[in-house]
Amino acid sequence: MTCFCLLQMFFILLCTMQISTPDCNIPSLQQSKAIQSSLHLLDKIGQAFPLQCRREHVLFKFPHNILKLSQKDNVKVAVQETLQSIFYMFSKNLTLAAWDGRSLESFQNGLYQQIEQLEACSIKKIKKKPQYLRDVEANRLKLKKYFQRIDNFLKGKQYSLCSWEIIREEVRKCLQLIEKGLEGLENKAVQVIQ
Repeated sequence: MTCFCLLQMFFILLCTMQISTPDCNIPSLQQSKAIQSSLHLLDKIGQAFPLQCRREHVLFKFPHNILKLSQKDNVKVAVQETLQSIFYMFSKNLTLAAWDGRSLESFQNGLYQQIEQLEACSIKKIKKKPQYLRDVEANRLKLKKYFQRIDNFLKGKQYSLCSWEIIREEVRKCLQLIEKGLEGLENKAVQVIQ
């Protein structure tokens, strides 16, 4: 009887692990859907772009070449780093942004869940070649510079309503680029299968 109970507990534990573990073999499709959800929430956060902010034009130049890399793991790390930076940015100094609080919270929660999933998948791959590590560090540096320009802009504009609206537009572009990069990975995976 004890053996039967242990066997049942083992199967329950095994099933629970399967349900709670993210499927790291097809993250591009899952991530793409999550990015679409984030884009939808980003639209719901605020109204249409304010007319008084249209005068300001700023180019931040997202380093989109990091999403066109041939190695799938490099792209995943770049996506993870980007989402972490967006999450951090949208977690501070939002007092002057006249945005919907619930949508903003949902947006932040969605980003957090995406980051957690990417981290869970990246932990599984611990040993990497030196070239991979150099590429990852080079991409991190590019992303850090990009988000530093955004942060400097926000600080320079004293986190004004217009500065946040400009950043919301920039984040939309950023998420759209990520979505295209993930679609590219998905298309490559389908070609390999065929």
